[in-house]
Amino acid sequence: HNRIHATDVLHAVWYLTTQPIPGLSTVINDHGSASDSDSDSGFTHGHMGYVFSKMYNVPDDKYGCLSGNIPALELMALYVAAAMHDYDHPGRTNAFLVATSAPQAVLYNDRSVLENHHAAAAWNLFMSRPDYNFLVNLDHVEFKHFRFLVIEAILATDLKKHFDFVAKFNAKVNDEVGIDWTNENDRLLVCQMCIKLADINGPAKSKELHLQWTEGIVNEFYEQGDEEASLGLPISPFMDRSAPQLANLQESFISHIVGPLCNSYDSAGLMPGKWVEDSDESGDTDDPEEEEEEAPNEEETCENKESPRKKIFKRRKVYCQITQHLLQNHKMWKKVIEEEQRLAGIEDQSPQQHPSEQIQAIREEDEEKGKQKGEETPAPEPNQ
Repeated sequence: HNRIHATDVLHAVWYLTTQPIPGLSTVINDHGSASDSDSDSGFTHGHMGYVFSKMYNVPDDKYGCLSGNIPALELMALYVAAAMHDYDHPGRTNAFLVATSAPQAVLYNDRSVLENHHAAAAWNLFMSRPDYNFLVNLDHVEFKHFRFLVIEAILATDLKKHFDFVAKFNAKVNDEVGIDWTNENDRLLVCQMCIKLADINGPAKSKELHLQWTEGIVNEFYEQGDEEASLGLPISPFMDRSAPQLANLQESFISHIVGPLCNSYDSAGLMPGKWVEDSDESGDTDDPEEEEEEAPNEEETCENKESPRKKIFKRRKVYCQITQHLLQNHKMWKKVIEEEQRLAGIEDQSPQQHPSEQIQAIREEDEEKGKQKGEETPAPEPNQ
């Protein structure tokens, strides 16, 4: 965790908010404020980088971008939060700081220790010199609101709260209204999910970049494991350099943390991508036995009792590079695990620990079950 990671997360947030999103309606007018617009949408995750979209009267060739639905002040707060979110990171997890009674843990009462520290330390730096204040033209109300948004975004990166955020977001996406872009709380929740995805986007990168980031995080883990051993503490899972479990770490992290988060983000129709025709599929389909999830009928409609308008759901494929990379990397790590087991002469008798099924979308009725499963064996991250 260093300035390179901060730059990477800032770039990822920029990418997620500025790149074309198939079927996303724009509701921000020229003055940067929210206006009335049809914005109810959702995605059901497909396989190998594809998703099926369900849109309300969305033209087949329509694209939008997330920045078109977020006012300028809120968007800038998201970018600043991305740059600040790991400032002055000690390279240790929240659990380690609590276990060792570190000053930060004592100061923040063992709750979101790192995230509180990052926000406070970054703001102290920002306010330490007048020439650092790039918000000088904001009035008092705007400044307070900006600061609130930055802090809320940074605190959302605490992985201890990960499953709560995903469950809340899924519930919002699947309710009758969906994401209401004119509602500030809904926009904040979207921004929190955006920075969360950006913060743990390593497995969603190309294989080469993913492996580089994996090496960096594992080295940080091993340094913590070394210190835990020197202090006579139990070495945290995946942090013992004498017993490396790199493939298990990444497979677990994708299955329990990154995959469900990406699927939730997909389900809201917020993932950048491009429309594709069935005859123009550019993703790999090297597993012909897998069947794509059933999508609504093309002319399926539903009545909203509180509104006279009809919602028309159309089935349409979207290609998403982020999801493509995630699934390819997940498949790669599963193959590594299988090869390690073969070389060790051990048959895989723990399908829950090394799931072989394709990453699936979390449906609303399965959310609690998925949450409990994810809380049992998630791979640790330095902010956890």
